[in-house]
Amino acid sequence: MLNNQAERLERGISLLPADLQQSFRADWDQHQQMFEDMPDVLDGDQDWLQTLAMVWCCSDFCALTIQRRPEIFHDLLQSGDLYRLYSEADIGQRIQSLEFEDEATLKTALRRFRQREMLRIAWRDLAGWAGLDEVLSTLSALADACVNVGLSCAYRQACEKYGQPIGSESSKAVSMVVLAVGKLGGHELNFSSDIDLVFYYEEAGETDSQSPLSNHEFFLHVSRSLISILNESTKDGFVFRVDMRLRPNGDSGPLALNFDAAELYYQTQGREWERYAMIKARPVAGDLQAGKALLQMLRPFIYRKYIDYGVVESIRDLKKQIEGELRRKGIENNIKLGPGGIREIEFTAQAMQLIRGGRKESLQQPSLLTVLPLLAQLDCLTGTAVQQLTQSYIFLRKTENRLQMMADEQTHLLPDKAGHQLRLAVAMGYADWQSFHAVLTKTMQSVHEHFSQVFVAPQREQVIEGSLASVWLQTVAIEDQQQLLQGAGYHDGAAIAQQLQALRDSSFYKSISPEGRSRLDHLLPLLISASALSNNPDTSLSRVLRVIQAIGRRSAYFALLVENPLAISQLVKLCSASDWISHWIGQHPVLLDELLAPANLYTPFHKQDLQQGLNAMIGDGADLETVMNHVREFKNSYILHIAAADIGPGMAPDLVGQKLAMLAETILEQAYKTALLATVEQFGEPFCTIANKRIAPGFIVVAYGKFGGAELGYTSDLDIIFLHSGCEGESGTEGERNVALEMFFARLVQRFINFLSARTVAGSLYEIDTRLRPSGQSGLLVTTMDSFCQYQHNKAWTWEHQALVRARPVLGDTDLQQAFWQCRQQVLCQPREATGLKQDIRNMRDKMMRQQSPLSGEQFDIKLDRGGIVDIEFMVQYWVLQWAAEHPSLIENTDNIGILEHLAESGLLHRDRAQFLIDAYRQLLSAEHHAKLLDGSSQIRREAMASVIEGVASIWQEVMGQQQKDTDEV
Repeated sequence: MLNNQAERLERGISLLPADLQQSFRADWDQHQQMFEDMPDVLDGDQDWLQTLAMVWCCSDFCALTIQRRPEIFHDLLQSGDLYRLYSEADIGQRIQSLEFEDEATLKTALRRFRQREMLRIAWRDLAGWAGLDEVLSTLSALADACVNVGLSCAYRQACEKYGQPIGSESSKAVSMVVLAVGKLGGHELNFSSDIDLVFYYEEAGETDSQSPLSNHEFFLHVSRSLISILNESTKDGFVFRVDMRLRPNGDSGPLALNFDAAELYYQTQGREWERYAMIKARPVAGDLQAGKALLQMLRPFIYRKYIDYGVVESIRDLKKQIEGELRRKGIENNIKLGPGGIREIEFTAQAMQLIRGGRKESLQQPSLLTVLPLLAQLDCLTGTAVQQLTQSYIFLRKTENRLQMMADEQTHLLPDKAGHQLRLAVAMGYADWQSFHAVLTKTMQSVHEHFSQVFVAPQREQVIEGSLASVWLQTVAIEDQQQLLQGAGYHDGAAIAQQLQALRDSSFYKSISPEGRSRLDHLLPLLISASALSNNPDTSLSRVLRVIQAIGRRSAYFALLVENPLAISQLVKLCSASDWISHWIGQHPVLLDELLAPANLYTPFHKQDLQQGLNAMIGDGADLETVMNHVREFKNSYILHIAAADIGPGMAPDLVGQKLAMLAETILEQAYKTALLATVEQFGEPFCTIANKRIAPGFIVVAYGKFGGAELGYTSDLDIIFLHSGCEGESGTEGERNVALEMFFARLVQRFINFLSARTVAGSLYEIDTRLRPSGQSGLLVTTMDSFCQYQHNKAWTWEHQALVRARPVLGDTDLQQAFWQCRQQVLCQPREATGLKQDIRNMRDKMMRQQSPLSGEQFDIKLDRGGIVDIEFMVQYWVLQWAAEHPSLIENTDNIGILEHLAESGLLHRDRAQFLIDAYRQLLSAEHHAKLLDGSSQIRREAMASVIEGVASIWQEVMGQQQKDTDEV
C-alpha cells in the first residue's frame, strides 16, 4: 500500500478509541491482502480508506460481506455507487436488469442484489455520507423494488401454470395489489426490518384455462410464491422477512382477499389497532392505481369524520399490553418499545392523525416526519413539542439503524457487553458509552414526557373514586346525594339529583353501547364537579347535560372531554354564560374540538386568517358534498369563536357585526367559486362581444341590510341581490351547450343560493333573502346593471332607496362593482322633497309597528319597538336621503355608526345628539347580541335600558313627528 493510501487509512484509524484501533489493526493484518488483490480500487478517489476502519469496526455485517464477497465491494467502488446519492428511480431500474430464468434463479439474484445495496447503505450511513432521510428512503425503495420483481415473477409463473385470472364482472384480467403497512408503508424502513405486507386482488372470478381455478385460489398461489421469493433463507441469505400478520383476521385469515371482501371486513370487523396500522398503508407493487382506489374505499374506516378521541383509549390500552409483555419477558433497554422509545413517538403522532385526520385531510399521510410539523401548524401539539419529538425520532432511528447494522439483526435491545456498547457509541459519533447513553437517556425521558401528556389522563382514573362520582353512580342514598351536591355548590340539590336520575333512566343512556356508557360514567362526575364551580351551577349543569344528550351515541366526544379537562372547563364556562351557545354546540358537537385550545378560541382574527383557514380546511380536489360540509363546519367554528370572545373578554358590538359579516363574505366567496366552476363546466365560459372583441361579462353580489352595513347578528339572514353586466353585442357561453348569458347567470345564482341554504349533515349556512331585487319576488333573480339602475331611478319606492343606503358589493367583478357604486351615488344623491320623504319613511315605520306582535309593557323588542334599533336606522336613512344631494360624502359609509359620525363631522347633526345615537345604537346592538346568546330571543326587560329607549323615542318624535327645515342642524 502506498504512503498516501496508508496515511488515509491511519487517519481513519486514529478517530477510533484505543480498544477499537487495536481490534481493527488485528483484523486488517488478516485481510489487507484481500484489498491489495484489487489494485484498481486503490487508484483514483480513495475516500473509502479513511472511513474503512469506522465501518469495519462498527458493522460485522459490512466486514463479513466484504470478506465473503469482495467482488461486491469492488463493484461499488469501480462503479462509483458507494459515493453517489441514488435518484428515486435508480434501484428500480437496476433491479430490472437482473438476469434470472425462474423462481430459483431469481431468489439467488435478489439476495446478491440485496447484499450489494445493503452494504452500500450501511457504509454511507456509518461513514457519515448519508442522512437519515436517505437511509430510510433508500431501504424502502430497495424493498419496493424487490417486492415488484418478486410479484412479477410469481404472477407470470402462476399464469403459465393456471391461466390468467379474469374478473367475473369486468371480464378483464385481474392483477394483485400489494399494500405495505408499517415502516415500509411510510417510506421509513429500518436496516434489518421485516416488511409488513397485505395482499389484495380487485375482483372474484376464475382463470381462463381448461381446468380453471378461482381467482382466490390463483392469488393464494401467487402470495405463497412471493413470500417464498422474499422470505426464504438460502445459502445466500434472505431478501426481506415478510410479516403478514396485519392482514384481515391475522394469521388465521387468507393470504389474499378481493376488494369487496376487504371492504366488508373493515366495515364489520375492523379493530382500532387495524386503523392504526392502516395509517401507513401504501400500494407498492402490482396494480398501483387499483391499490389507491382500495385505500380510498377504506378511508372512512381509517379516518372518522368526527373528532375521534376514542382512539386515545385504544392506543393507551395497546401501550399497556406492550409494556406488560416487556415486563413479562424481563426485557429492558428497548429503544423501540420501551418508555420513551420510537413507538411512543409513533403513537403520539398517529393518535393525532386518527383523532383529527377525518377533518384535516392534510394529516392523512404515512410518513411520520411529514406529519409531525403539521401537528404544530394545526395546534395539535406545541411547536416545542414537535421540535423535540422530531429531533428525538431522528436520534432514535439512527441508533436503531446502527444497532442493526452491527450484525444485520432485527434487534432493538441496547447491547449489554462493553465492547458492543463502545461500537454503538462510536457509530453514533460519541467517544464512549457513558456520553452516548446519557444523551440517549435524556432523549427517551423527553419522549416519554410528551407521550404522557397526550396519553396519561389521571383524572380519568381518579374521578370515578370521588364523592360526586357516587352521586352519578348512585352508590349513596338519595338524601346523601342531595347533601353532596349542595355541599359542592348546587343550590337545589334535590332538583339536580332528580335530573341526574332522569338521565340514567332515559332511553338515551340505556341505548348507549357498553363502551360509550363507560366513557359517560367517567365523564359525568367531571362535568358535575366543573359545573359546581361556575357562577350558576344549577343552570350550567342543566345546559351541559342537554349538550351531552344532543351528542347522542357518538361516544368519541365523551372520550374527547374525558381526555381533556381544559375542554370540560371551557364547555361549562360557555354553557353557563349562554343558553344559545349550549344549543349551538349541541347541534354541532364537532365544535367540542375548538374547546381544546382556549387561547385560539379567544384570539382575534382577520379576513386573511379566515381565507387561509377555509382553504386549509377544504384542501384540494374535494367533491361538492365534502366542500359544503367543510364550509359549514368552518362557519360553525368561527361563530363559536366570535360568541366566545363576545361573552368572554368582551367585544364591541359593532365589531361583533363586522366579524360576522367578514365571515359571511369569506363563505360567499367560496360559494361563488364553487358555483362558478360547476356552471362553467356545464355550459362553458360566458363571453360578450364588443367591437369585435370578446370579453368576460361581469357579475357581482350586492349585500343589503345588516350584511350591507357589516352589522350582522348571530342568526341574521343575508339580504343580497345579483347583478351582471349584460351585453349589447353577441354573447353566450363557449361550451358545447351554448346558452344565453341570462340563462348562465340564472343557473350560477341558483347553484350559489343552494350552496348557502342547503342543509347537509353539518347543518346549513345562511337563509338567503333576495326580495330587495328590482320588483321584489316577482322580479328576475339576477338582472343587468343597466336594468337595476333604470329601476332605481324610475320605479323604486322610497323604502327601496332607504335599503340602498346600506347596500355594498361584497364580491365579483371590480369594474362592475365600481359601476354599482356610481349608480348608487346617482340614485341616493338626487334631490328629494323633505315632506314627502319624511311621510314615506314614517308610513313604512308605522306599517312595521302594526305588523309586530304586541309585547307586555315590561318586555321590549330591541329591534322593532319604538326607541329601538329600527328607529335609529330609519332616522339615519332619512338624513342621508334628505341631505345627500348637497353632501354626497354622506353615502360613503353603509354602517349606521359611520354615517352618524359623518353627519356630525359635516355639521348636519349636532355632535351631542350624534354621540347619543351612536352610544344608544351600540348599547342596543350589544343587548341584541347578548339576548340572542342568552336565550335566542331579541327581547329584554324595558327597565334595563329605559333611558336609552326613551331618548331614542324622543329624538324620533322630534325628527320624524313634525316638519323640519332640510338645512337646519338637528
